[in-house]
Amino acid sequence: MGAGRFVLAGAVAAAATVLARRTLEEKVAAGGLGGPSTWTRTNHRGEPISLLEGPAVTAGLVAGAVAGGGRAPGARAFATAAAGAFGLVDDLTEDTSERTKGFRGHLGALRQGRLTTGGLKILGISGSALLASAAGTPRTARTAFGHLVDIGLNGAIIGGTANLVNLFDLRPGRALKAGAAASLPVVAGGAGATGAVLGAAAAAAPGDLGERDMLGDGGANALGALVGSRVAFGAPRAVRWAALAGVVGLMAASEKVSFSKVIADNEWLNRIDMLGRRPVEPAPAPRPAAEPTGAPSTAASDPLASPGA
Repeated sequence: MGAGRFVLAGAVAAAATVLARRTLEEKVAAGGLGGPSTWTRTNHRGEPISLLEGPAVTAGLVAGAVAGGGRAPGARAFATAAAGAFGLVDDLTEDTSERTKGFRGHLGALRQGRLTTGGLKILGISGSALLASAAGTPRTARTAFGHLVDIGLNGAIIGGTANLVNLFDLRPGRALKAGAAASLPVVAGGAGATGAVLGAAAAAAPGDLGERDMLGDGGANALGALVGSRVAFGAPRAVRWAALAGVVGLMAASEKVSFSKVIADNEWLNRIDMLGRRPVEPAPAPRPAAEPTGAPSTAASDPLASPGA
């Protein structure tokens, strides 16, 4: 049964991702949904790149989560769709002049009474994660208080993982690889969600690795939410507490350490990160400074220069 759900969810997620991407592209090309300029950004190479991958992947993940069934498919689909929607709002409305960065920065702005688009995303994803958790968490605790703790724990895992996967969306394909890796091994009742993650990731990978598309916050948040809900609604309580500790630890580390630098400095992580990507173009060599007119020659000014060199 688990294998069947895995295959069905993967196939549905991949097909829905491709179909959504093509449909959105046609509408945008025709001037709908704000037109091409709304959905185009410039990547690190100075080349145009499309944000349409994000909503397409979200659609694929939601469809795959529903088709895969298992434990709390509706709650998983809701958490994934909500995270994708709030992330997309941030993608399309973010004030580029706003200097607030990182989870801590947006929370600091909220404490000062300023609601950034990133702050809205944090509140929206956190709230929707708790709603999904309330709907999808089975009542296994002995007391009502214990059940409330389980709801809070699961909501924190979903919201935290949604944010964590987004932190990896700094290089082509990295967030897709991180989401796919985090979806394994399959936890109890999570075969459908795992299939959905892998199916949507496989469908989006060519455009992402080819640097034609990018997940953006919308796609990365949705991917993380489904990965998190898979753990939240399928893993034993001890595993869930360990997972939350890992998520919080990595998020805290991201405020102090560059994940990109850590990956680049590790041979195996760097190989995985570069797998399927376009080669990184070396930086152009700096031009030598022009020698002022009338300046003494190198041989005359350098006491170590050989005569006639």
